[in-house]
Amino acid sequence: MSLPPGRTLIAGVGNIFLGDDGFGVETARALGEHPLPDGVDLVDSGIRGVDLAYRMLDGYASVLLVDAAARGGRPGSLYLLDATDPAAATARPGAGPPDAHHMTPDAVLALLGTLSAGTGARRPERVLVVGCEPADTAEGIGLSAPVAAAVDEAVRLVLRLVGAPEPAPVPADPTERNTTPC
Repeated sequence: MSLPPGRTLIAGVGNIFLGDDGFGVETARALGEHPLPDGVDLVDSGIRGVDLAYRMLDGYASVLLVDAAARGGRPGSLYLLDATDPAAATARPGAGPPDAHHMTPDAVLALLGTLSAGTGARRPERVLVVGCEPADTAEGIGLSAPVAAAVDEAVRLVLRLVGAPEPAPVPADPTERNTTPC
């Protein structure tokens, strides 16, 4: 999938106090260790959905949301979803005003229409979600093993999408040493 020319926002989304829901936040932290091209901004949005919605209207052509995404796959599976279609981002039935503690990416995307109409700002042309199948979203800090293992793959995927240099692969056992004589 290609991104349109212009500024790009990468936003790690999720709640670090709910296990694998912190996938997006952890991936954003890991992405912060890599150089990004000019015009690409990285933020840890956490659970601040309303702030994220306003930020998305700040002249970005593309937005990459990184989050846990329960879609019925094997825990740690990565998904690349296109959320550009505003019809795909409708508010949940019976939903009242936005609740900052329950602003999932679909609710943020639904809010974009209202905010853009009210502010005159332009929605991003392309919104992609890099999602990871969670294993456990119960209360607790830390990612499960399969989701933690998917963070590096998600970093490589996001770097490819924004045209940044990819990191060199890490050896399976970083303590392994080359014992070939010189």
